[in-house]
Amino acid sequence: MGQLLRREKVAEFVSNLHKSGKTVVATNGCFDILHVGHVRYLEKTKSFADYMIVLLNSDKSVRSIKGPTRPINNESDRAEILCALKCVDYVVLFDEDSPRNLLDEIKPDVYTKGADYTLETLPEADIMRKNGTRVEFIEFVQGKSTTNTIEKMKNN
Repeated sequence: MGQLLRREKVAEFVSNLHKSGKTVVATNGCFDILHVGHVRYLEKTKSFADYMIVLLNSDKSVRSIKGPTRPINNESDRAEILCALKCVDYVVLFDEDSPRNLLDEIKPDVYTKGADYTLETLPEADIMRKNGTRVEFIEFVQGKSTTNTIEKMKNN
């Protein structure tokens, strides 16, 4: 079972993992209504390293990105659900719209994003290059998204 890490402690924590020879993969997202697409994405992400850290958008961040009606589930609930997944080792909340600063602080060995991004369109690409972080793009599960789930609920 994963655990929630405080933002101000995560860089030191990851540094200690690196010093002990462990590898770290990071990913980020809102993970508002967890669905099979999220689970498969997270399981694939975990396969790239010894430990996985999910950088989770806080409620403030989700509202800024998705609008005033989101998130559906609050940050505490979303973090607890993610921590319950076998593949998730740690969750860290962040308030910004982008995890750029946090990624620069923790310097993961690998960073994953959905395959709708490329290195050319990835906002964090410069941080990844600077820190020598490998980027892996993961294919989505067709038709599975939080937006699709919300639309389906509205239409039924």
